[in-house]
Amino acid sequence: MADLPEGEAAPETGELPASVGVGAAERTFSVYLHVPFCAERCGYCDFTTYTNAELGGGGSAAEYADNAIREIELASKVLARPEPAAEGMVPRPASTIFLGGGTPTRLPAADLGRMIGAVRDRFGLAEGAEVTTEANPDSVDRAALDELVAGGVTRVSFGMQSAVPHVLATLERTHDPERVPRVVRWAREAGLDVSVDLIYGTPGESLADWRTSLDAVLAMEPDHVSAYALVVERGTRMGAQVRRGELALPDDDDQAEKYELAESMLAGAGYGWYEVSNWARIAPGDDPSSGRLLHASRHNLAYWRGGDWWGVGPGAHSHVGGVRWWNGKHPVPYAARLRAGLSPAVGRELLSEESRELERLLLGVRLAEGVDLARPGEEPAYRRLAILHRLVAEGLCEPGPARSGRVRLTLRGRLLADSVVRDLTD
Repeated sequence: MADLPEGEAAPETGELPASVGVGAAERTFSVYLHVPFCAERCGYCDFTTYTNAELGGGGSAAEYADNAIREIELASKVLARPEPAAEGMVPRPASTIFLGGGTPTRLPAADLGRMIGAVRDRFGLAEGAEVTTEANPDSVDRAALDELVAGGVTRVSFGMQSAVPHVLATLERTHDPERVPRVVRWAREAGLDVSVDLIYGTPGESLADWRTSLDAVLAMEPDHVSAYALVVERGTRMGAQVRRGELALPDDDDQAEKYELAESMLAGAGYGWYEVSNWARIAPGDDPSSGRLLHASRHNLAYWRGGDWWGVGPGAHSHVGGVRWWNGKHPVPYAARLRAGLSPAVGRELLSEESRELERLLLGVRLAEGVDLARPGEEPAYRRLAILHRLVAEGLCEPGPARSGRVRLTLRGRLLADSVVRDLTD
């Protein structure tokens, strides 16, 4: 699992500085509910997950919803403190909820519904709130999807990863690829928006294999598609296999070719990109050129646009008004702290204005809507404008937006997004 970041100690009460209230009414508020249980741990996975659903000491899956609800109650108290309210913090309903993992649907749908209900009871839900759960294709059936809808879920994201058996085997995914179209159909029949997640660049995956996966996705006509390049993390089983020479990773050119194929096929089928790794089905009234798409993930956009969110669960991260904090990673001490009336946060960071500006650029560059080089009311620095004009000349950024100091990536720029960010922020 990834190491937690370094930072200062988090207050045991979870209290936040009064500064988080400044401008709060102008920011969206979201809730992330982390469910850290999986049937098996995939070899490439670096997330905070546990395969033993019967952890002792109050950290088991059976007790998890109660523990998460305790943190939701803590969050509502922390954000209702009078000091932030005096500075402009107002009770804000949740615009989005995202249940991630792990595999949230390892828990009974009723438990997930209780967690969603706790957010609704403590914060309220904005009109038309988006409520997403991740699911593995083999972790739900038709009845479970109906129960999820009854519990308040509006959107499901299936971890398909590939339609090719040997690729799934390398990733240590256990589902049958033939099941994916069935669960997508059941989800659509239940009234859910459907997203499908793919991974490209798995060792041994050919371009033809990747095309097979894209063909399979397009045949299902989901509302949303995510396609991520495989990253082999230190400390994973796949990382050890690569170090031992048992697996060979594809080179950058291979991954670039697969990304270009994804863009070509998805765009040709009526999907628009709105973030480097995300496409949504274009609906009437959408503006694909700006990335404003009805079926885009509003929860993920809240992260990328600098909104506020509270992350519930072991290892979850939160951000409110320039303060970022993170919970301890193991379910047992997580549960024990909450039962004792303490915050499960183990560290936090108060972001400087410089850090917040860097993050605004770093995240905004990846969006189809682009990002202004300067914040509202400010003029972009001459040095950054000069760099942007060079990036336009190199075919990495679009010339039209650049004339007003806005960065919007071309297709080639998407392939080199990290390089563009480095150039603009070094």
